[in-house]
Amino acid sequence: MSDDEYCTIAAPRPPKADGPPFAECVLCREPTEYPESFKGVTLCPVCEWQEAQRTACSG
Repeated sequence: MSDDEYCTIAAPRPPKADGPPFAECVLCREPTEYPESFKGVTLCPVCEWQEAQRTACSG
């Protein structure tokens, strides 16, 4: 197993929006880079990065 495969999570990501309106981040309510029409959990780039750090594998 390579390092790239070790800590990956196979979760579908929402499609990027071409322009406004953008969906709100579910944590901080800032605009995300995802379309407002996307149904599901959306995070802004800052919260997405922080969540990735929280869930990253340690080792």
